[in-house]
Amino acid sequence: MTLRKGLYLISILLITFRLSAQQVDREKKKDTATIGQLALYDAKQTLLSIRHSFSQPFHWKKKDFTTLGTIALGAFALSTIDDEANVFFARQESSVPNAFQEFGTRFGSPQVYFIANAGLYGYGLFTKNEKIRKTSVLIISSSFTTGLLQSISKTAFGRARPGNEFKSTAFRFWSNEPQFHSFPSGHAVLSMTISHAIAKQFDNIWTKVGIYSLGAVVPISRLFKGAHWLTDIAVSSVLSIAVVDAIDKFLFNTNAYTYKTKEKKLVSWNFRFSGSKIGIVGSF
Repeated sequence: MTLRKGLYLISILLITFRLSAQQVDREKKKDTATIGQLALYDAKQTLLSIRHSFSQPFHWKKKDFTTLGTIALGAFALSTIDDEANVFFARQESSVPNAFQEFGTRFGSPQVYFIANAGLYGYGLFTKNEKIRKTSVLIISSSFTTGLLQSISKTAFGRARPGNEFKSTAFRFWSNEPQFHSFPSGHAVLSMTISHAIAKQFDNIWTKVGIYSLGAVVPISRLFKGAHWLTDIAVSSVLSIAVVDAIDKFLFNTNAYTYKTKEKKLVSWNFRFSGSKIGIVGSF
């Protein structure tokens, strides 16, 4: 990832947010807090959000455990076609443009995340734009949560990666071997976390579609590259969306950021089974 590409990505994000936040800025009085005070406040909200995300399972109700069970069942059903899906994507790799694969690898890397979010938060902080600051806090806290969960899961599950003469059912629990760190996908987790966090800030459906499409390049490219199984990607995406939704709702309910907005609707994800077809349907 060159510096020029990183700056180009930041510019796209800033221009998009600037357009969406212009109306809010016109209605909002000038913030009298200093840059340092705002930075400390955002750091506090980030820590509170992370604490909230990890403490939530202790407050789950019956419906939450039912949802978890449904996701687990759906993931198990999807895993039955992991080997076949891997063969299918491997056959298509030669026809996939190099630019697509390169973008997928770079966009989901920690380096790009750091450059993009540092630029995004820096802009929001120094211009005292509350909407951008809140979005960046949402990205940071969600990324830390999902990143830690996926790092622990990779070692705990020890699932074999494709292309190592192992089938998708091969596991070595608590393994430190890289070839047994397939589940879940770190690239997919980071990409979908950022994409979902940004998409939630817009009401226009086509803007959302564009952002999600950009974020989807990473997990799809990982399948073509043969770096992960289909269920690695699916579970990573669901995990990212669930964490972002939980933290976004927490920030809204606690009035951490008070710019004019409305409560975000959570995405309802359901597994659909129909004959020989298995799918994941998201309802906005």
